[in-house]
Amino acid sequence: MIMKSYRFGKHAPRKDYRTLRLKKYLTPQLPAPPPSVDTLARVYTKLGINDPGALFPMDGNDTLGDCTIAALAHAITVNDGLVGTKKIMTRQAVVKLYLHLTGGEDTGLDEMTVLKYWQKIAVDGEKILAFAAIDPKNHDHIKQAVQLFGGVYIGFQVQQNCISDFDNGQPWTPGQLTTDGHAVYVVGYDEQTVTVLTWGSTQKGTWDWWDECVDESYALLPPEAKKRDFSPGFDFAQLKKDLDAVAGSVAVAEAAM
Repeated sequence: MIMKSYRFGKHAPRKDYRTLRLKKYLTPQLPAPPPSVDTLARVYTKLGINDPGALFPMDGNDTLGDCTIAALAHAITVNDGLVGTKKIMTRQAVVKLYLHLTGGEDTGLDEMTVLKYWQKIAVDGEKILAFAAIDPKNHDHIKQAVQLFGGVYIGFQVQQNCISDFDNGQPWTPGQLTTDGHAVYVVGYDEQTVTVLTWGSTQKGTWDWWDECVDESYALLPPEAKKRDFSPGFDFAQLKKDLDAVAGSVAVAEAAM
């Protein structure tokens, strides 16, 4: 009997006062989120594939603590899949980026480091315009981000029943917290649960689990967010001003070094 192996590797959240906040760009014109969203169903229809293991492989997260990069890879596959393009980062590419950001050691990573890198440098040919933090406790904003962008990049503090529930096909529920952290990509929700991608499969977690364990969440804004008609309730003009202001402050800081 082959024993399956799973690794964690997300560090505690790292704060940066310059991080954009999604709530600033969600205007009153944005409709309330629907009761449920299933991004994967749209991806499966576009690609003619309904096997999560084929589209979202383990990416080395059975032997390395590279979950922050695996979740990024899954986001790329989802974003491309929504427009009918099949793109899956290779295990080699995921591991290479992971070890590049860690300096060559299997130390795990914080999500801020990963997202800042991706905002500056395309990963596997894919770019993001920006990333914006979401208050995990604001379920409506989480749901709106899933509806608008197809998913949410999150991190959580691992509960003791995490692996056993995954193996048994049971939803994650609150439990005693461990010292481990894990990064996953959210691709759907309903009134009772959220659905995430991890370890070559999908996994559900209750909203009670979410409130107990999730300690950071980010919307990944695609380049398409620049289009005037991207969403009537999304304030791109303000986003552009803030991105320019952040870029200016970074340039000043680098010049002073």
